[in-house]
Amino acid sequence: MKLSYRKREHSAWRKSIAAVCLLFLFQASIFAGQPDTLVVPSKTMGKFFKAFIVLPDEYNKTDASFPVLYLLHGWSGSYRDWPNKMDLGPLADRYGFIIICPDGGYAGWYLDSPLVPDSQYESYISKEVPAFVDDNYRTVAEMRGRFICGLSMGGHGAISLIAKYPDRYAAAGSMSGVMALTASSKRFGIAQLIGDIESEPEIWEENSCLRLVEKLVGQKKGIIVDCGVDDFTIESNRAMHQRLIGLGIDHDYYERPGHHSWDYWINALEYHLLYFSRLYHVQAPDGPAER
Repeated sequence: MKLSYRKREHSAWRKSIAAVCLLFLFQASIFAGQPDTLVVPSKTMGKFFKAFIVLPDEYNKTDASFPVLYLLHGWSGSYRDWPNKMDLGPLADRYGFIIICPDGGYAGWYLDSPLVPDSQYESYISKEVPAFVDDNYRTVAEMRGRFICGLSMGGHGAISLIAKYPDRYAAAGSMSGVMALTASSKRFGIAQLIGDIESEPEIWEENSCLRLVEKLVGQKKGIIVDCGVDDFTIESNRAMHQRLIGLGIDHDYYERPGHHSWDYWINALEYHLLYFSRLYHVQAPDGPAER
């Protein structure tokens, strides 16, 4: 009976995926070239999540493929955070990027939780979302055409994911990012995902950006880190800057007046897109990344 149930469950999941994909393709044919909300399935978590997409104006004027920026939200946020705070269309048009705002969960931290089966946002964001987007849009479906950045929890996500999956991203950016998970050991739901810091200190260290960036030595990735001087994460961002220097990893680092606020992040985003755009247009094509 268990085997039969699993077969029925798997069949139901495939039918659900097919239905959502058909709905998506219908929507895409109508709304191509405009901001839209997608439904992106996660087989890993057995759920469907929404994502916001903005296509550059040139998308409907050419048959060319476009690079993609995966733009991550912060703790307690959702896929709607960025589009609710600013119009992403002009940036997509100016820099020629498709912009995707996926959902990383209320407190998903863009990692795969060993304790919570339905909190596997590392795999979802780095594997399932890009595969879905590449299948349904004209993207540069290679490492050189994928970029990722985010704010706060999303800054942690961007840096940690490029370190874990260097074959998938050309560059990453962090705005007011949480560079050391250990600095937030009693807050923000991290312990629920990976265990208490007292009992699992090594797991906390292994998932912190300050440790993970060791994986980027020799990778020649684009890295941009910035933070407001009055932000509560400033010290960990300064530590990241020094860590990258010590490891010999080229990067851009900025401190500007500002707090942990949307005023700062809205202003910072264009700096990141300018950095990504310049990198994209000067790099030589690489082989296709695995999907």
